[in-house]
Amino acid sequence: MRSSYILLPLLLACGLAWSQTPIATPPAAPASATAQRDVRAKVQARVEHIQVEDAGARIDEVRVGGDTQSITVQPKGGMPSYQVAPKTGERTWKILGF
Repeated sequence: MRSSYILLPLLLACGLAWSQTPIATPPAAPASATAQRDVRAKVQARVEHIQVEDAGARIDEVRVGGDTQSITVQPKGGMPSYQVAPKTGERTWKILGF
């Protein structure tokens, strides 16, 4: 009879433990894949300096890994140079060069 008093709570505890659902863990692969892509991008980044000149202006372009980083336009005839934003196309002039 004593063994049934010990066995019953033990079986009840095992039944409760088996009925629980496991906790799902979020995948950690995307964070590590992004870090690996950044490392590869830094290693494979090739810097290109492209210069195009015609009768009206000289255009200097800098590309890193195929993406344009800066565009500088130097017009002929004594006009000041200006920079063009690669994504927006907005032009900016440097008024005072220090």
